[in-house]
Amino acid sequence: MKSAEEIMEILDAYDLTGSLRDAGELAGCSHHTVKRYVQARDAGGVLDAPERREQLIDPFLGKVEEWVERSSGKVRADVCHDKLVALGYTGSERTTRRAVAAVRRNFRAGRVRVHRPWVTEPGMWLQYDYGDGPVVDGVKTILFCAWLAWSRFRVVIPLRDKTLPSVFAALDATFRRLGGVPTYVLTDNEKTVTTEHIAGIPVRNRQMLEFARHYSVVVHTCVPADPASKGGTEASVRISKADLVPTDANLLEAYDSFEQLQAACEAFNDTVNTRVHRITRRAPKEMLEQERARLHPVAARAYTVAYGVTRVVPPNTPMVTFEAGQYSVPHHLLGETVWVRVYGAGAGEQVVITHLGEAGPVEVARHERATPGSPRIVDTHFPPQPQGALERKPLARNAAEAQFLALGEGARLWLTEAAAAGTTKMRVKMAEAVQLAKLFDAARVDWALGHAAVHGRFAEADLASILDHHASTPGTGQHTGPRRATEDASLTQGTRGWARLGASPDGPRATEGEESS
Repeated sequence: MKSAEEIMEILDAYDLTGSLRDAGELAGCSHHTVKRYVQARDAGGVLDAPERREQLIDPFLGKVEEWVERSSGKVRADVCHDKLVALGYTGSERTTRRAVAAVRRNFRAGRVRVHRPWVTEPGMWLQYDYGDGPVVDGVKTILFCAWLAWSRFRVVIPLRDKTLPSVFAALDATFRRLGGVPTYVLTDNEKTVTTEHIAGIPVRNRQMLEFARHYSVVVHTCVPADPASKGGTEASVRISKADLVPTDANLLEAYDSFEQLQAACEAFNDTVNTRVHRITRRAPKEMLEQERARLHPVAARAYTVAYGVTRVVPPNTPMVTFEAGQYSVPHHLLGETVWVRVYGAGAGEQVVITHLGEAGPVEVARHERATPGSPRIVDTHFPPQPQGALERKPLARNAAEAQFLALGEGARLWLTEAAAAGTTKMRVKMAEAVQLAKLFDAARVDWALGHAAVHGRFAEADLASILDHHASTPGTGQHTGPRRATEDASLTQGTRGWARLGASPDGPRATEGEESS
């Protein structure tokens, strides 16, 4: 087989001489070779197409085609090779792989789905789908991803479940964020939309039909297991999961709370909707302003039938009663109407509370089942507690009390502890402390009051005793610190007094060695 350069030399020699033999001599080959390449060039065909040789797998190609046909082109080459070996095939696995690849290419030829670009109209189509969200508080969340087809405006809302109330709340919030309702909504064949298929025709969920009628929208579902029917929202799900779900690729940290995930979704929405789209070359937020004129108005009141039964939050206690149990709600909902429903069954049963605000229905609380007498309370649902009866602070009611409390924190502590201990004649002792503050330093008296409170010394002379013990008189050498036992001195009382026991008043005194310290 000649190389491309050699073939060009042969043809060039023939063009120069016009003789097959002369061209063969110049090119160093047979004149028959020159003739073959000249005829191939004149015929406009391939100059040097190799002839196919018979292979060991040729007798088995019919069986390979049968397996590819039966599996709709999904059979693996290694599986085919094992079957061929059992039938007596002695060729290599590499030959089998090449043969299977060729047969699969021929099988798929003519069966390839050709996608035509979808040219949408403003205000016509909204698509939504779900993606697996991150795990928050040990529970896996759901990412609701909606996509307005014409403007490419995306809305991502985190959900705790895919029940009808949660889906309805997400759709209502999406419509209000878009500023209108499109003509059609396209989604998957979830049980919340399609209950079953009969002869390939989807049977709609009656509650979804009521929801669609409330918002004047038509709900369609795509062909089952056909993500190409709604490629836009599939891309939205893929992008949302890549940016919001913590993985080794994006190095995101786990979310501490569901509110933190909601904030991350809001930030993601702002990012993707203000960024120029690669297809339209415009920002989706800018195109939404133009498309909003073609959307239908959103219903003034949200569809609340699926959110459960209504309850009115009392004006002074953020607790609602549902089926003999009490559940807390955020305190800013005092006096508001909420909807309560049950989610799940058995040990995982939960009570979900929804509030209808200006932005649509919002889940405000989710509790485990409560039992009578044991309410379910979330501390964050209540404001900081005011000063209670057990946390009273001394407040002066007259001039004498004001003078005493003015001494400092030690005086306040003494008053609190002395009152708790039931000390008698407290007003007299307070007046004595004020008088001592005039004789001594007020700070020293306040310090003594604090120590008296700590050690529970509330008797009449205790304050003066503490002051005398810790008083510092210059020049006297009086010890002002506490007495401590050392190797040279003991705190044990001496026995010198026992030496006079039984002796006359004029008797001999005990010697120094007879007494112990």
